[in-house]
Amino acid sequence: MWNYQYNATTTASPADIYSLWADVHTWPDWNQDLIRAELQGPFAVNSQINMTTSHDTLQLRLADVQENERFIDEVEMDGLLIRTTHQLHLLPEGLTQVSYQMHITGTNAEILGPQMGPMITSDFPDTIAALIRRAER
Repeated sequence: MWNYQYNATTTASPADIYSLWADVHTWPDWNQDLIRAELQGPFAVNSQINMTTSHDTLQLRLADVQENERFIDEVEMDGLLIRTTHQLHLLPEGLTQVSYQMHITGTNAEILGPQMGPMITSDFPDTIAALIRRAER
């Protein structure tokens, strides 16, 4: 298994962040690696997101969706399950913590995870920063 997590805080509310997550077709506005993102169905468990990056086209499945709290997407490739949790925590001082956590499991995850994971997650800090800037507007 391979894991990575990145956290940041914002003055935006969980509802502000979540509304940007749920508006999938606008993801390229704040995620510079995306060319296109399309949601097939509602922003709900088992719906699919077709995501085109500068490197690849991926089909993600929404594995868990909790309004104003989190969503989890999954993609299977090369015998691996790549699972990304997007989580919101309301902090005591009124700030919101935004957390992206990736888990890579499956066949040869202990070898392939450290090779693939850092490439996939390298944009987490920039993506979260852009998401926060947009939500704080």
